[in-house]
Amino acid sequence: MTNRLRELRKAKGLTQTKLAQLSNVPQQSISRFELGTRDMDLMTLAVAKRLAKALDASTDDLTD
Repeated sequence: MTNRLRELRKAKGLTQTKLAQLSNVPQQSISRFELGTRDMDLMTLAVAKRLAKALDASTDDLTD
């Protein structure tokens, strides 16, 4: 998930800050997800849905 989230974000030309604004997910959480320091298993479905919506992707697209 860590690399996939970063890939999707960058493909959309978004910074972590902009993705945070679009998804209403704290930028610090996005950073931790991308770095792998926060386990995606702890991420709630609601957060995954907001990230996917902001990236115009499915929640399945967020997984490696």
